[in-house]
Amino acid sequence: MDIRRVENPVIRRAAEGLHQFNSRHPWSHNDHFHRWILANLPARRGTAIDVGCGQGALVAQLGTRFARAHGTDRDAAMRSEATRRCAHLPNVTIDGSQLADLEGPADLITMVAVLHHLDVRQALNDVRRLLAPGGRFLVVGLAAPVSVMDNAWDLASAVTNPLIGLIKHPRPASGGPVPPPFPVRDPQLSFDQLRTIVADVMPGAQMRRRLGFRHTIAWTK
Repeated sequence: MDIRRVENPVIRRAAEGLHQFNSRHPWSHNDHFHRWILANLPARRGTAIDVGCGQGALVAQLGTRFARAHGTDRDAAMRSEATRRCAHLPNVTIDGSQLADLEGPADLITMVAVLHHLDVRQALNDVRRLLAPGGRFLVVGLAAPVSVMDNAWDLASAVTNPLIGLIKHPRPASGGPVPPPFPVRDPQLSFDQLRTIVADVMPGAQMRRRLGFRHTIAWTK
């Protein structure tokens, strides 16, 4: 059961009220975790790859911390925005390469709200191939809410979301330029299903549930 899609009219009205409040105090659940990624960078910082780089916010930050940073994205509008954002960073490249076609070795590979768009097992095996010994894989991901625990975390995320938005964006949002929309796909695997695959391909990986309808994965090769 996904509590975000419950048909109970009372719950639906409450959800609509939260949505209106959240719209007035928006915050990016994905960008929020950039600090977690930047706090867990590997010691060796030659090459970083951000898979599904979107508008380039993270790869631009990696470009100031690594000798080389490479962002990939399937969406042309996202690549265009990322290229514009990173224009002042000559060590950053942006293209539409597929994960399977990339060449290593890389000291860091990141995915933010991307892994659920891919064949998970194949993607994890590609990451293993690309990472240099001692290289790090950092993921901010989404999973389908299936279990009681999944829905408990979703409920906690729904309740805390407006509070975090108020702290991050205390003044109500006003109209302004609208950036290109991100490609969206609902996750198909639950947290437990994903954890089973991750443990099989990347033994020792640390996987944690987070607020903001997210989880994180950290693995060092």
